[in-house]
Amino acid sequence: MDTSTQRLRETLLRSRFEVLPVRGAAERARVLPAGSTVTVTASPAKGPEATLDTAERLAAAGLHAVPHLAARSIPDRARLAALLDRAAALGSDEIFVVGGDSPEPAGEFPDALALLRAIEDLGRRPGRVGITAYPERHAFLTDAVTIGALAAKAPHADYAVSQICYDPQRIARWLGELRDRGVLLPVHVGLPGAVDVTKLLRVSMKIGLGESLRFLRKQHGVVTRLLVPYTPDALVDGLSAHLDEPAPGIAGWHLFTFDEIGRTARWRDDAVARLQEVPA
Repeated sequence: MDTSTQRLRETLLRSRFEVLPVRGAAERARVLPAGSTVTVTASPAKGPEATLDTAERLAAAGLHAVPHLAARSIPDRARLAALLDRAAALGSDEIFVVGGDSPEPAGEFPDALALLRAIEDLGRRPGRVGITAYPERHAFLTDAVTIGALAAKAPHADYAVSQICYDPQRIARWLGELRDRGVLLPVHVGLPGAVDVTKLLRVSMKIGLGESLRFLRKQHGVVTRLLVPYTPDALVDGLSAHLDEPAPGIAGWHLFTFDEIGRTARWRDDAVARLQEVPA
C-alpha cells in the first residue's frame, strides 16, 4: 500500500459521524467501534437538552460524543453554563458551535460568534471547539459573508467542518481560497453518508444547496436512480489527492448520516477494506 492510499485509509478510519437527536440514535450508533467520534446536531424544535441527552447515551456506550450547541436556541449565559457543564461531564472535552436554525434568537446569542465569545468570557472553553464552514455559495449568504464569518470565528476554534458540497473540485478550490485569506484551521470535509437519495435531495434543497445539486444531477444522474442509495465514493476519490496539502488541507471526513448510521458505517468499512486490498 503506497503512502497516499495509507493516508486515505487512516482518515476514513477516523471519520466523524453526525447523528440527529432522535429516539434510538444512540442505540443505532452502537455499530460503530468504541471511541468513534459521534457528533449530535442541534434541533430548534427539541431544544439543546435533546442534544445533550443523546450525547450522554452515546458517551455511556463508549463513543466520543460531541454535542452541537446552537447559539439561537440558548437564551442566556446561565443556560449556556449549565449546558457546558453537561458537555464537560461527557468526558470528550469537545463541543461544536453552530448558529442554529431557529428563526429568531432565544436570547442574547444571535450567531455562533457571539456564543463562542461568551464561552470564553465564562472561562468555560473546552479543549476542542469546532465550527461550520461553507464551500459553495450559500442560498441565503454571499461567499464574502460566509468566508468573512469563518475568518471571524476561526481564532475561537480548533477546526472546521464543511457543509455538504457535491463537487470535489469546488471543495478543493475553496480550501485554496481559505489559505489565500489566511484561514488555516484544519478542515474535516462534510460528506453525505450512504443515504436514501430522496431524503438527501429533500435535505439539500432545505439547506439551499442549489449549485451543488445541479452538479450532482449532471454528474451522476441521481434523479433517475432514486432507489439506489447515495454513497460519497466520488467525493472521496476526487478529494483524496488533497489530503497532504498544507493547512487548511483535509484533516479528515465528517459523515452526515441523516439517521442512516448503520448503512453509512458499512459504507465506511467497505471503503477501508477495498483500500486494504490495493497492492503496494
